[in-house]
Amino acid sequence: MSKVVEQAKVSDVPVIYGLLRSLSTQGLLLPRSYVDLYESLQTFKVARLPGDPGTVAGMGALQVAWEDLAEVRSLAVFPEYRGLGLGKAITAVLEGQAKSLGIKRMFVLTYVPEFFIKLGYRVVTLDSLPQKIWAVCFNCIHYPNCQEIALVKDF
Repeated sequence: MSKVVEQAKVSDVPVIYGLLRSLSTQGLLLPRSYVDLYESLQTFKVARLPGDPGTVAGMGALQVAWEDLAEVRSLAVFPEYRGLGLGKAITAVLEGQAKSLGIKRMFVLTYVPEFFIKLGYRVVTLDSLPQKIWAVCFNCIHYPNCQEIALVKDF
C-alpha cells in the first residue's frame, strides 16, 4: 500500500498526543506533554494514507543529539494501520533527514527492539550514549532503572 510521510502540522498535535498517551499507558512509550509536542513539532513526521490525507496513521520524530548522532523518537502507528509498512516508511524518512544533516549514526530507545533490528539497527548499552543520558534520561522518572533497549545504526 502506498503511503505519504510528511511534515506534521499544528492540527496534528492532538492526534499525536492521543496516540502517544495511549501507548504510554500501555507501557510501550514514554509520555510527552502537549507543550513538548508543540515545541518539537518541527521534528515530527506523520504518515497518511493516500485517499485519506486528513488522517494521521502514524508518526515519528528526529531529534539531533550531537554532531554525529540523532535519535528516532516517538515512533508510533495506530493499531488499525499496523502491518502496512508505515513505521518503516517513517523511519526511512527520518534517517534520510539525518543523513542530509550530516549525521553519521541514528539511535533509538525502545521496548520493541525487533522492529529496529530488522531495519539494520544493533543493540548497544545505554551508557554508550552519554549525550542521551545527560540530556534527557537523567531527568526521566525511570532513571537509572530504564527498561528500554538502546539500538544504533551507522550510516
